[in-house]
Amino acid sequence: MQGLSAAPPAAFLLFFFLLLSSLLLLPAAAAPNAERELNPSSRLAAGAARVALHHLNFQTASPGALQALGQVRKAALKNIPGSGHKYYLQFTTEDYKSGENAGSCIATVLYPKKKSPPVVNIKCVQTKDQKQIQEEDNRLYQKIRHQTKPIIGNNIPDSYGNIEPALEPAWALAVAGSSYIMWEKSTENVGYFMAQVKSVKQWIRKDDFIEFDYTVLLHEIPTQEIISCHMRLTWLPGHPLKVKYFCASENQGLEDSSGMESGSAAGILQETGANF
Repeated sequence: MQGLSAAPPAAFLLFFFLLLSSLLLLPAAAAPNAERELNPSSRLAAGAARVALHHLNFQTASPGALQALGQVRKAALKNIPGSGHKYYLQFTTEDYKSGENAGSCIATVLYPKKKSPPVVNIKCVQTKDQKQIQEEDNRLYQKIRHQTKPIIGNNIPDSYGNIEPALEPAWALAVAGSSYIMWEKSTENVGYFMAQVKSVKQWIRKDDFIEFDYTVLLHEIPTQEIISCHMRLTWLPGHPLKVKYFCASENQGLEDSSGMESGSAAGILQETGANF
């Protein structure tokens, strides 16, 4: 049998060409930092989309613009060397209160390797126009301002899922404020829903701002643990939300403490990444 060294030049060149072609045509996903498609219905894709919406709901600082996740349409994941895993997402949203179609978003979510909140860039097209949202916010604000007594409440919603009309403004602001907590605490494998406002108390101020003290219960996924967080929230339409909080669980005691003054509007995508 002839060895490879004895093969005719043409046969050797053909063998070399086929070997080189097979290396060049390896799937892009084989590279450690390549982008790969994800199943849009996967838990990781949905979790990253919810993180993006937590960030948006807080940054927007608008009870009238609160959005929940509808359906993830496309998702991709990329390993960024030295930084972490970055998700590229396209998804629809629902109105947080009514459940009706609210629009669609594209977003990127980077989970840093170091212990810090996810880095979110998100841009959405909403079915509500800005004027409609501002009118809803102003109606809610005036409703709170014209209360004859400070708002005080417990267990919102109740065990049947009902919310008293007088407590709806406080509940909507709790959703916006707790979105900051849920965004900051989320990781690639752990996410949160706001389960209930356990208690709320309004503080009377001499300026135009509205201030509430809350105890909110967060449902941690996938551990199913309930996390209790105390939150102080200050709001005025057209201004950033101010949130300070600390959280404790039954098993861990004092868990976290943080505060933040938000920026204004939601961030614009600075990197398109996946071709959606």
